[in-house]
Formats: sequence, C-alpha cells, structure tokens
Amino acid sequence: MQWKALFLAAAAIPQQVSAQYATAAMMRFQCSRLVVDRIDPLVSPGLIRSPHIHQVVGGNSFNATMEPVAYDLPSESTCTTCSFSEDFSNYWTANLYFRARNGTYKRVKQMVNLGLQGDEGMTIYYIPPYDGHTTVTAFKPGFRMLVGDAMLRTAQGQQKQLCHRCFTNVNQSPFGGAPCADPQMDTAALPNKQCAGGIRATITFPTCWDGKNLDTADHKSHVAYPEGGSFEMSSPCPSTHPVRLPQVMYEVMWDTREFNDPSIWPEDGSQPFVYSMNDSTGYGWHGDYMFGWQGDALQRALDARCSNDKCSQLKTQTPAQATACKKQQLIQEDIDGWLTELPNETM
Repeated sequence: MQWKALFLAAAAIPQQVSAQYATAAMMRFQCSRLVVDRIDPLVSPGLIRSPHIHQVVGGNSFNATMEPVAYDLPSESTCTTCSFSEDFSNYWTANLYFRARNGTYKRVKQMVNLGLQGDEGMTIYYIPPYDGHTTVTAFKPGFRMLVGDAMLRTAQGQQKQLCHRCFTNVNQSPFGGAPCADPQMDTAALPNKQCAGGIRATITFPTCWDGKNLDTADHKSHVAYPEGGSFEMSSPCPSTHPVRLPQVMYEVMWDTREFNDPSIWPEDGSQPFVYSMNDSTGYGWHGDYMFGWQGDALQRALDARCSNDKCSQLKTQTPAQATACKKQQLIQEDIDGWLTELPNETM
C-alpha cells in the first residue's frame, strides 16, 4: 500500500474515521526473501517436508524446529532480510504458481512494493490505531499466530481482511481504497482475469490478545478481532482478549506479468494461478507470524508512531545488507524452473 494512498483511501472506510485514516502513522518496510522451502515450524514443527512450500522472510534462524518460548529468534539469528535490523521475526506465506496450458507449473516471483528496495519477499506493516493516541502493546517474546486456513476452498469461514487486488499497471494506478475494503478492486478469491500490473495479496492479523497465551494449539484462539467494529475504528477488544495489539499486515506483490500470454493460459480461459497447497480458488490464502524483535525495539517504535521504513527509535540496514541475508533450503527443490507437479504433499 502506498503511503500517499492513505489520503486516497478515505472514501473506502466509514466517514467518521476518514480524517484519522488520512493522517495515520504506520510502519511499512521491506523484508526480502530469506528462503523458499518446505518447512513450517508453526503448523508442522519438526517435520522436514511440510505439506506445502513457503516463501519466508526475516531472521535467518528460521528452521523446522523452533521450540515455543525457549527458541529466542534475536539471539539465534545472525542477520535479517528486513529493513529494520532489530527485527528478527519470521513472516511466511504459501507460494503462488502459474499452471500453464500444458499442465506444467512455475513459481510466481514477487516484485518489491512501491517506494521500497530489495529482492522479492513482502511488505510488512505494523499499524497503531488510526486515531493517533490510542496505545498498543507490542508482542512478547515467544508470541506466534496464524491467520487463514490452508484447506479452505470457499468464501464461507474465511477470516477477515484476506484478499487479492488485480492491478492494471505496476504503478498501481488507480490505487483504489484501503486493502480488502474496496469491493470494486478486492476479491477474496484469486482474480479471474489477467493482471498487467500483478496481483497484490493482503494478509491482516487479529489485533486483540488474551494477555496470557503466547500461542495456542490452533495458533488462533489466543487472539481475536475487536468487537462491534474494527481496529481501524478503534473499536474495543472483547473482554476475553483485552490487550490491544498493533495490526500486523503483509502485502505480497505477485509478479504475474511474465504469464500474461494468452497462448499459455487454459484454453477455456479459466484462472490459471494456484497456491502451493493446491488451491486455485485463493480462499486458502493464509499467513504465519513468529515474533522476534530485539528487546523493546518494537514497543519504542509503536510508542513513537514511526512511519514507513524510517524511525529514529530503530536501527536500519541498507537493501544490500538485507538481501545478503540468505538461508539454504533444507528440502532441495527447484524453485524457479518449470515443474510437472506442485512441490507439496497431496492436499
């Protein structure tokens, strides 16, 4: 999401918060690709061949076994792919693939979002309430969460603010309203047409915490959405989850441009993209989060209401330093060539 879009998006949200949204401060920064691998320490801990392949960004201590609480990401990591060098968190999603007319698959790479620099990966947001004064509590060491359901194939049961936006050009013009709030541009399903400017896929996490559990068996029950409204409107958290968290949001800019050749699309014109868990609907879009900021760095930045990828409270690194941080695949698989099948277990 472009920073200037805060002003353009006001019409897409309730009138009473338009002015607040237009001046909202939010951290928006690049986290480049760390690895593309078939491991998932949240859903499939210890399994050295998770059900589907993921793209991962953040600290290089990411591995298949990251014991809750005991595994300290900042001390275990030696580098991070994120702009803020004190952020050793891990952020990961499924990969998107193009399925050609001949039945072969190719991974869709990510392009870096407008105004940022790096190598693939995703744009990360930490957003305090738009009103400019309500405070939030930074996540605690060991905190983890998951949003979305990899097995979902219909709109029913999908969590809030998971969506796709089809852009007609790489300048993202027209930009549209706030993410997942513009019915003219956003769809829960994958777009059913060619997108000359790529597909932006958005993941937004719940913003209320029970204040006790750093994780739960389903990786979801310890967090909740505000009651009777939304985070954007500074709606209160439910009594069961009273601690207000910052809103974490991912934007993945899928670079579909190389696949906009009608001759390789299915002959019936159907939508040819599929997520790595064999989901061609897009309803199974999901994201995983594992907190790993160093010390109180995130709380300081939130209290200061830092904006974009510059913050007086935080240390930053150059794009070259961030992209130099890489991790070898545990499961050696071709991630850039044409494949005869998806790199996953049958789902």
